[in-house]
Amino acid sequence: MMIKRLILLVKIARKLASSGAIDTINQLYKLPLTLKIFFDIISIGSKKKIISHTRSSGEKLCDALEGMGTTFIKLGQFLATRPDIIGNDLARDLEKLQDKLPPFSFDEAKKILKNEVGDNQFSNILNISKPIAAASIAQVHLATIKIKDKENEVAIKILRPNIEKIFNEELDALMLFAYIIEAILKKTRRLKLVEVVHLLREITNIEMDLRFEAAAANELFENTKNDKGFKVPKIYWQYTSKKVLTLDKVDGVSIRDHRALKEKNIDLKNIAENLIQHFLRQAVRDGFFHADMHEGNLFVDGESNIVPVDFGIMGRLDKYNKKYLAEILYGFIKRDYVKVAEVHFQAGLVPKTASKEEFAQALRSVGEPIFGQNIKDISGGNLLSQLFEITEKFNMATQTQLLLLQKTMVVVEGVARKLYPDTNIWNVSKPILENWLESLKGPKATITSAIDTSGEILKRIPDLPDFMDKANHALQLIAEGKLNLANSRNASLEMEKLRLKSFRNNILISILGIVIISFVVF
Repeated sequence: MMIKRLILLVKIARKLASSGAIDTINQLYKLPLTLKIFFDIISIGSKKKIISHTRSSGEKLCDALEGMGTTFIKLGQFLATRPDIIGNDLARDLEKLQDKLPPFSFDEAKKILKNEVGDNQFSNILNISKPIAAASIAQVHLATIKIKDKENEVAIKILRPNIEKIFNEELDALMLFAYIIEAILKKTRRLKLVEVVHLLREITNIEMDLRFEAAAANELFENTKNDKGFKVPKIYWQYTSKKVLTLDKVDGVSIRDHRALKEKNIDLKNIAENLIQHFLRQAVRDGFFHADMHEGNLFVDGESNIVPVDFGIMGRLDKYNKKYLAEILYGFIKRDYVKVAEVHFQAGLVPKTASKEEFAQALRSVGEPIFGQNIKDISGGNLLSQLFEITEKFNMATQTQLLLLQKTMVVVEGVARKLYPDTNIWNVSKPILENWLESLKGPKATITSAIDTSGEILKRIPDLPDFMDKANHALQLIAEGKLNLANSRNASLEMEKLRLKSFRNNILISILGIVIISFVVF
């Protein structure tokens, strides 16, 4: 296992060097000389890819990652969601990463489908098409399913053969590589390379279980089924498994095909406004939103419904983040910077030692230049991006889910403005935010909250003596330093680091053993 991982690590290092990725990374971050020499040596004998110098560093990195396959495409997509690690400019370039690979065998796809759904269910699947789309993790086929004498047009997503094994083996090698780099080059520790690879593994292993994507689509369907103008495809659970996802075929026009939409008499202004409102409604009302709403994942059907596809990347906000989001956006609409500052302090997002007046002034420095522009040119996503930059200066730790929401908002606004350039983002957003805030502060919300709280208290009363005993015991353990309060993700990451240290020690022992044997024999 150890030798296999080392061999794979060498292969990946050669791939990084020959693809042009290292040259591009060096342009961005000025790699240490020792690291550059290592990659120059490791790439000897390989054919180095020549990348055009007329393109930006981010675009060249996209080309390099696309040529390196699944693991590196996913790594690029993940980093695109983390401007806090790689910076805004590179994150924007990595958003252009094309997740397209040649399809795998049609016969292999049918074999996987049959094994996953069983012979009886497979016999009800008719007219399976050749793949209509192929990405790094899966490919999509169209088919007809016969259910109770009714034929249903569906799309079937099938996972690539052995993709989990390939991905996890390459990530094991990347994890070791990241660990070695952090150990040798102390300056790289601020990039948290091991943590990045670990988090990528967690996220993508969930994405490789198509039942999770089906569950996400189903949750979005339940949340939005009464929202006029938004339609999530239905999931066919009997034809869905870890490796197969089956849902309604989308009968519509791509939202990027403006000419076809106009030919069908679709009102582009209405679609643009609906898109923004549905996205905000999902974020602030439900706390669960589609986080990959680019043009390729959005369609419009004959009834002017917006139909999303691809539910692999979803965002989730808790009730505090929803309230925070709605109040700061509405505060900026009203240009009430003191109110926006108060929201941050009330939520404990800014240290109490900071000056509320100075923070409000910093917020004004973001808001006023924006409102000096033409109203149609103001981006809520860019506003949030600048807001997060300001809050960092006041030692506020921005949460990943809010960053994901901010990036999705930029994409949604971009799609809306392509449909209808004069879309007024703020006028469209205002009623959604007002309704949400009213639902939080109105009499009904107060009564509901009081009932829920008192109900929880009444349910807990019989357990109170036992709870107090456990609490007292927990406090004693904390005082004695015997209780570890780290969350499960941190524990998992620490286990990974211990495994890497053990692996490093095994390598050193092996090398030492070889040296000793050499002395004895020779």
